[in-house]
Amino acid sequence: MPEVHAASYKEAILFLVTAGIVVPLFHRLRISPVLGFIGAGALLGPFGLGRLADGHPWLAPVTIGNRTEIAHLAEFGVIFLMFMIGIELSWERLRTLRRLVFGLGSIQVLSSALVIGAILYGLKVPVAAAAIVGLALALSSTAVVLPVLAEQKRLNTPAGRASFAVLLFQDLAVAPVLFAIAVLGRNDGAHMGASLVLALGQAAIAIGAIVVAGRLALRPLFHLVARTRSPELFMAACLLTIVATALTAAASGLSMTLGAFVAGLLLAETEYRRAIEATIDPFKGLLLGVFFLSVGMNLDPAQLVAAPATILGLSLALLAIKGAIVILAAPVLRIPRPVATEAALLLGPGGEFAFVLIGGAVAVGLVPEPVGAAALIVTTVTMVAIPPLAALGRRMGRRVTAAQLGRARAEPPPDKQQNRVIVAGYGRVGRLVGDMLSRHKIPYIALDSDPARVTELRRLGNPVYFGDSANPEMLRRCDIASARALVVTLDNPAAVEAVVQAARAERPDLTIVARARDARHATQLYEMGVDDAVPETIEASLQLSEAVLVDVGVPMGLVIASIHERRDEYRVMLKRKESDQRPVFRARRTVGKGVEPPGRDAARDEAAAKRA
Repeated sequence: MPEVHAASYKEAILFLVTAGIVVPLFHRLRISPVLGFIGAGALLGPFGLGRLADGHPWLAPVTIGNRTEIAHLAEFGVIFLMFMIGIELSWERLRTLRRLVFGLGSIQVLSSALVIGAILYGLKVPVAAAAIVGLALALSSTAVVLPVLAEQKRLNTPAGRASFAVLLFQDLAVAPVLFAIAVLGRNDGAHMGASLVLALGQAAIAIGAIVVAGRLALRPLFHLVARTRSPELFMAACLLTIVATALTAAASGLSMTLGAFVAGLLLAETEYRRAIEATIDPFKGLLLGVFFLSVGMNLDPAQLVAAPATILGLSLALLAIKGAIVILAAPVLRIPRPVATEAALLLGPGGEFAFVLIGGAVAVGLVPEPVGAAALIVTTVTMVAIPPLAALGRRMGRRVTAAQLGRARAEPPPDKQQNRVIVAGYGRVGRLVGDMLSRHKIPYIALDSDPARVTELRRLGNPVYFGDSANPEMLRRCDIASARALVVTLDNPAAVEAVVQAARAERPDLTIVARARDARHATQLYEMGVDDAVPETIEASLQLSEAVLVDVGVPMGLVIASIHERRDEYRVMLKRKESDQRPVFRARRTVGKGVEPPGRDAARDEAAAKRA
């Protein structure tokens, strides 16, 4: 058996221990774990405890010295982030927020980059370096701002939507900037025009090949994998798609992140989008943790200690420049001043892509290392300040007047999936529910685990996605936090209960209407917290009664009133039965396996229903 060297796994073990401590601790403190990973990297890295490890050998096991291995994993974190950005984009979302995305977003990025670049050029920084650093510092932190807004439940506020739109434009701008850095990094100073044309042609061919191959192969691949109903195989297909497109782009001279971004765009319009998001999200979170850990490892606290006034002054200057541009652009887009002020506080700090852009530019010699190091320190300091700035912006946002708030709310939401009814299961019953919702102009989104059914119905224009509706992450991707209601139409009682349990854990206040097999099953669902349970056996009896009464000559109005009255009686009876049985059930369940829980005998329940 080969000998195992524990030192070879030290970095991985330290990262897992760090993640196990940082994530729950910072969630409890309501602080973004991103800041915890950066702080842990600075503490455990070569400029933290690693600096003391030579004189104190007992510190060596708790320090990270192999930055190269961490850097490779960190690169995959950015790749997965760009893939998720691509898959979360949609033409519908861009069209809905086009005024803020391409208006406020373009003004913020271009103006901030121009002002910051001009200041750097005035400080004798080369033109290319000033432009790259200016663009990098113009970007804000999607990885910190959006979780902070989500934690405060402010994503749908006017400031939240404005911030989201600007961050969306920034995400779109990253890919061309990465491409420009790659092209400039390969330029030897001669024949720059020819090199640029050649690089553009090569990039166009590579992206075209990825798009064509993706359109021809990705949907059939995921359809084939989904038919196996194997979560492991589906996960493997997701990872293969990301890695294959990233490596194809890298082999063509582009960045791996650009290839992953294109793969995300290709999958964004498929019926498997939601399931892929739910599958990849844990990987993205974990690998992004490695990325931010590596960011912290590259920070030297000694530089901050050596010149605290200078770094603090540069950080305040960055916040002031970017914030002022957002506030000055607000009147042009008819954004109220308090809303613009709150958005400016959120967008003023630097972002995670500054580390990617500046790090890549320093590696190819486009940005001098001292300039890049100073820019990264300023970025880190301002990112750490995002949570308190968000709290300050929240207090300032309360000063919005009623008239201003009314105008701001007229802006469409960032994602039309919000405020919809979620239909879990899109078979015969689910399609009828969707049809009735459409007739009454109530938007909805449906989930179904049958890939053939999803493919066929999407071809007919139905808003149905492939995925497991009992998966909490899948429900979050369908915006359960802002859903109007959940309708569970699955024909498997165990599956219905799993969906109800997952949904109720996510939203205790959500209206849930569920399909039940019989009266006993309806009682169990009421006990789990559904608002309405519709038993198939009872509903079929009512429909038969309605038909025979009409056929024998009873007036339709009297029949409908009688059926509604009888349905209400059943509902009251089932809820009363659930209320009466709940304490008994809990008491009996603790006695032992030999005691039968109430409601086990279906025939007894049916007899009770008939007597009622």
